[in-house]
Amino acid sequence: MTFIADNWTNLLAIAWFLACFKGYNNYTHKKARNSYCLAHLMHQYRLAWMNNLLSRDNRIPDTAVIANLERSVSFFASSTMLILAGLMTVLGSTEKAIDIVRDIPLATEATKGEWELKLLLLIGLFVYAFFKFTWSLRQYGFTSVMMGAAPNPQDEPSEQEVKAHSNRLAAMSSMAAHNFNLGLRTYYFSMAVLGWFINSWLFMVLTAGVVFVLYRREFKSSTLRQLVISKTD
Repeated sequence: MTFIADNWTNLLAIAWFLACFKGYNNYTHKKARNSYCLAHLMHQYRLAWMNNLLSRDNRIPDTAVIANLERSVSFFASSTMLILAGLMTVLGSTEKAIDIVRDIPLATEATKGEWELKLLLLIGLFVYAFFKFTWSLRQYGFTSVMMGAAPNPQDEPSEQEVKAHSNRLAAMSSMAAHNFNLGLRTYYFSMAVLGWFINSWLFMVLTAGVVFVLYRREFKSSTLRQLVISKTD
């Protein structure tokens, strides 16, 4: 009880952060199934792309698109490793970091143990992001293999075969994009954790701000409106 009384703001901040992080990911995953959002519309575009792919012989442009997507994911996976190396370095010099932040206005006094806990949370988030990025890379690789196995028009596949293969291709590429999005969201939420090094209340406000920004981009952005217009035209 003494521990809870002394650290209730930190415990509240962690609980709020985890609820927002997990809750928003679950919310978007369910919402994407039956409403207009970026994930839902992009899956429809991928489905149209794969239907077009199966109707042409030359698929070099399609493999180039997959390679370009893989480069983007690979960049973030490599960057995540560099960030993890930096965080491990800071973990070994906690006292210096505490001295730097102590002079920031509104910064609360924190013990070495509290700082290490905050750094461990950041490390855990970026490890999670790294696994999501690398899994996304593998799924894009699976998509490339499935493209190579797709039936050619001269083979005269049945309409059912074409539809089944295009659905599987679109589903695999959407799964890869979903894991990439999870990695990116982890980056956004990690930015909110930086506020925790100043004080717990700022951490909670920034976490709510990240949720608001992500929701606006996913469900209310001008990009979404353009995708809807393009899809209905």
